[in-house]
Amino acid sequence: MKTSLNIKTSRVFTPIRKYGWIFTLLVGIGGLWFPKLGLLVILIILSLLIMSFFKGRYWCGNFCPHGSLFDFIIMPVSGNKQIPSFLKSKIWVALFFIWFGFNMGRKILKISDTFGTLSYWDQLGYVFVTTYLMVIIVGGLLSLFVAPRTWCQFCPMGVMQKGSYKLGKLLGVNKHTDEKITITDKDMCHNCGKCSRVCPMQLTPYQEFSDKNQFDHEACIRCNTCVKNCTAGILTLNKQHEEKVC
Repeated sequence: MKTSLNIKTSRVFTPIRKYGWIFTLLVGIGGLWFPKLGLLVILIILSLLIMSFFKGRYWCGNFCPHGSLFDFIIMPVSGNKQIPSFLKSKIWVALFFIWFGFNMGRKILKISDTFGTLSYWDQLGYVFVTTYLMVIIVGGLLSLFVAPRTWCQFCPMGVMQKGSYKLGKLLGVNKHTDEKITITDKDMCHNCGKCSRVCPMQLTPYQEFSDKNQFDHEACIRCNTCVKNCTAGILTLNKQHEEKVC
């Protein structure tokens, strides 16, 4: 019997990660009747941009409502296959981000002539509602037939978070706030690859620890799944100044 490369294991460790999907359905579906619910997405965008400035893609792994939908609701029935490499490519990510931004901008400009009226806020909310609904449908289908976090490979919000994180690093702001997957001692690693097999983003921590014993990959969503499943119990989520270099 062939063993699956990727292992299905619990990625839900907090109430937010367990029930956050309710917000996604509230906005994406409830917003069709109450469009102003879409305005809540603006707060989501601002929150994730601020958080990523200090902590990278921590939002994706710990607070994202869509992530909750993918990990808690869909993962049990997901195919959990290997995510195609082209969906992770810089070209695809850039093209999708440009298309997504253009499409959003076009819709917002289209309703700009109603700015200052009460209907404007309903129309603006509806723009975000339909966008949220699109992510539910597209991301949900990818989660079901490929892997739960397939959408997250090229999610425009993820791209924006990476940009915010890079700015934080450039300014030296997040040096003491960013938490990364940290290994106690690389010599203690079993090289079993389990951290990679349970990783929602299908990364390979055990092969990429830096000289400072940290996993520096910017796609890491700091979800703690590898920490919880490490067979040697040598992984933690720590700030750089808290790490132990052996």
